Amino acid sequence: MISRRVFLKNGGFALVSLGFAPGFAPSFLARTAFAAGTASRAKRLIAVFQRGAVDGLSMIVPYGDADYYRARPTIAIGRPDRGGQDVALDLDGFFGFNPRLSPLKPFWERRELAIVHACGSPNSTRSHFDAQDYMETGTPGVKSTSDGWLNRYLQARRVEQESSFRAVSLTQQLPRALQGLAPALAMPQVGQFGIRPGSSGAVSAGFEAQYAYAADRVLNGVGRDAFDAMKALRTADPSRYRPDHGAEYPRSPFGQALMQIAQLTKADLGLEVAFADLGGWDTHVNQGSAQGQLAARLDDFARSIAALVVDLGDRMADTVVLTMSEFGRAVGENGNRGTDHGHGNAMMAIGGGVRGGRVYGRWPGLAADRRYDSRDLAVTTDFRDVFGEIVVRHLGLSDPKPIFPGYDLPPSKFPGLFG
Repeated sequence: MISRRVFLKNGGFALVSLGFAPGFAPSFLARTAFAAGTASRAKRLIAVFQRGAVDGLSMIVPYGDADYYRARPTIAIGRPDRGGQDVALDLDGFFGFNPRLSPLKPFWERRELAIVHACGSPNSTRSHFDAQDYMETGTPGVKSTSDGWLNRYLQARRVEQESSFRAVSLTQQLPRALQGLAPALAMPQVGQFGIRPGSSGAVSAGFEAQYAYAADRVLNGVGRDAFDAMKALRTADPSRYRPDHGAEYPRSPFGQALMQIAQLTKADLGLEVAFADLGGWDTHVNQGSAQGQLAARLDDFARSIAALVVDLGDRMADTVVLTMSEFGRAVGENGNRGTDHGHGNAMMAIGGGVRGGRVYGRWPGLAADRRYDSRDLAVTTDFRDVFGEIVVRHLGLSDPKPIFPGYDLPPSKFPGLFG
């Protein structure tokens, strides 16, 4: 009942495929069974996608722009000089954090966190599906792109020792950004990696025996390293993990996903790109301001990221956490005290080598005649300029052209996040 197929890859590695398709986890070893890596201090990227279009204007508040308050009579975040707990946390005399982002303020003050505002896609779509697809493929306006920008990065950057855990998404399905020819994994829980929970012990034991036998014969032990790592992850219990440096993760799914990214990072399995997402940002009705729907989401978002950064400690010198969302919200609040789909938005970068304590990008202003389509925050920084700088100046790829096909990206377009 077991069929074996062996495919040679690049003359030096092999993929062992066993006929247990119904028993695999949904994204088990997405393309290959490369060997688990050894401990290293390679550069890492942790990408966080805020799905649903977060309101960047109430996340990174332009309190110095009077038109922000004219456009939002009931949901605007108050100016810092008003005092109290529900006002913007001053950053630079013009912009401020939503008060629910207070866990991130220490990183700003230590110049480890930078913001790019009025950032987004040159494409005008207000469709969540299309805009997410364009951002994750890195090809705005092109629906035929088959792979994601992070996967193209993995293809372009060769490493001496491949790892089964080089690219991991803590999600149910492999995100568009990681789909492509390079190997990547998706797993909602580290402890569930491998055989599905419903598989019988006999099937699991048979799989392990057949895989180990084939791996030893075909890969001379390389595949066994990957399989041993797989077994170790499958027996990991996130509830027994103890974060370092007093970090406290929320019990939310997003908080637990970031905690498991920290686990994988510390396991020294060769993790280079990690991905997590958080939905619930589509606030058309009763958005709230410093309290309410948006505030609750921002609280989870900020506390989770802060815990990850604290937990990783000195490993953050080699790591950048990058946040993104498909587009922003309209400048003016709607009749339901919410905000409709917009255009420009804000991104954040935290960690290794980031020139923090600054808001990057040209501010276009919120006056009616300065808005995109007379209603939205205009985009003055293409999101690919941010991605490109991360790829080149943090991850170390010299030529970003293969990552962003059809887009001219000289260093002069980089926002300046890295020195």
